[in-house]
Amino acid sequence: MKIVIFGATGRTGSEIVRRALTDGNEVTAVVRSPEKCKSQEKLTIIAGDVRDQDAVKKALSGADAVVSALGTDKTTTLTEAMPAIIEGMKEHGIERIVTIGTAGILNSRTEPSKLRYQSNESHRKLTFAAEEHHKVFTMLQDSGLDWTIVCPTYLPDGEAVGNYRTEREYLPIDGAKISTGDTAAFAYDELSKQDYKGYRVGISY
Repeated sequence: MKIVIFGATGRTGSEIVRRALTDGNEVTAVVRSPEKCKSQEKLTIIAGDVRDQDAVKKALSGADAVVSALGTDKTTTLTEAMPAIIEGMKEHGIERIVTIGTAGILNSRTEPSKLRYQSNESHRKLTFAAEEHHKVFTMLQDSGLDWTIVCPTYLPDGEAVGNYRTEREYLPIDGAKISTGDTAAFAYDELSKQDYKGYRVGISY
C-alpha cells in the first residue's frame, strides 16, 4: 500500500510510520519539521503545513489510504487540517482513513445521550481537545469516506504488548490506559482490516 500519514513525528504517528515501513509499504509523511524524520527507504518526507490545502492534495496523489495521528496541542490545527484532507481524498479517489481521536468522544455509559467528555464519566476540566476531536468526528460522519476513529484513553509512552481490549463506540469497561505502541499497532492493523469501518472504537487495557 501507499499510505499518507499526517502527524508522523508524534508519539503515536511515528510508531505507525515504523510499522508501515517494516511491512514494506510506501509511506508519505507530511510534516512541519522534516528534520524530525530520518530518511528511510520507501519513506517520502514532504515539508508542509497540514492546513495548506494545496500541500495536502499534492501529498495525497497516488495514495491508497490515509492515517491522521494529528493532535490538538491547544491549537485548531486538527480541525483546520481535516477539511483539506477530506477534500483531497475525494479529489484523488481515496476512500480509507484511520484517525487517532480521544476516548472523550466515545459514548457515555452513565449518560447515554452524551459523549464521555460531556458527561460525569470525564474527570477532565478542560474539554478543548475533545471538542476538536468531536468536530472531526462530525466531519468524517458527513464525508462519505470509509473512516475509523481510534479513541485511546490515557496514553503513556510504551511498547506494544498486545493484550488490549477494543469496543465499538464505547471505552471498554474499567479501561484506564493504553500505550502509544499498542494504539499505533491497532490503528495500523485496522487500516487494512476495516473491522471498525464507520465507527469510533475505544481501546484500553
